[in-house]
Amino acid sequence: MAHRNLCSLAVWAALMVLAPHFLTNDYYVSTLIIGFFNAIIVVGLNLLLGYAGQISLGHGAFYGLAAYTSGILTATYGVPIEAAALIAMVATGVVAWGIGIPTLKLSGNTLAMATLGFGIIVSIVFNEAVGLTGGPSGLTGIPRLSLFGFPVESDLAYYYVTGGALTLVVALSLNLIDSRIGRALRAIHTSERAAEAVGVDIARYKLFVFVLSALFAALAGVLYVHYLSFAAPSSFGFKFSVTLIVMVVLGGMASVWGAVAGAMFLTILPEFLRAFEDVETLVFGGILILGMIFLPSGLAGGAVKLGRALRTVLGKLRRA
Repeated sequence: MAHRNLCSLAVWAALMVLAPHFLTNDYYVSTLIIGFFNAIIVVGLNLLLGYAGQISLGHGAFYGLAAYTSGILTATYGVPIEAAALIAMVATGVVAWGIGIPTLKLSGNTLAMATLGFGIIVSIVFNEAVGLTGGPSGLTGIPRLSLFGFPVESDLAYYYVTGGALTLVVALSLNLIDSRIGRALRAIHTSERAAEAVGVDIARYKLFVFVLSALFAALAGVLYVHYLSFAAPSSFGFKFSVTLIVMVVLGGMASVWGAVAGAMFLTILPEFLRAFEDVETLVFGGILILGMIFLPSGLAGGAVKLGRALRTVLGKLRRA
């Protein structure tokens, strides 16, 4: 792993470990845990959208598919959580592979529409298969997470488990984008014809990153459902898939840390806006508009510009 990536991961790990010590109640810890779920999905979606240039409006469905699979297996059939989680992730990966083969031959808006259609179908199944999923009322009785016989009971313990999972996802993604695969994905994003001309197997790389991003969503879904012990169709619908896209764009396209920042920012922001009560949604929308106007390259791009400005100021101060 590159030295800069090791340093950034070390800083992230230190912040993650220290953060709970400055929070005054468990509600804030719970909010950060939800942010970690979203960040795991958004990092994967950013690999697909930001690096490979493929739009997916169906990642909420992959998130829900894994959540419901693990929830049903454990709550209804008594399958151990570790086995249920593994089955849920493999099943989601297989579904993503099956969906990806035909849909990734499309591009741009048509690919977005195809993945949207998949998300709608999955949402209908969640609502209509009442005997299996609980329908609109949701699936209940899902056990809390346990790892190899050790229950993860407190919010703080779950915080470190999900934070550790996010750190592994980020580390894997940073390695990926610096590898030959990452260079191939960027070439595909820039020009598929040019990438094909230099020998890049476009279909294979696009399918790979699509399945990988779905697996990240599946991991988040498994962690989510065993944290809340509940699953409802409204948590995995079209609105959530669009929110994930907004997190990618606001965080910064083609930036792993930008994806984390975008997910955490848009998860935490609504909690602060509750003070505005009836105009909460208007304020939220206004902040998004201003963010896109003044930070067109996202939070990651804004941080880079701020760093350059600080270096320029410090340079002038040294020369003065």
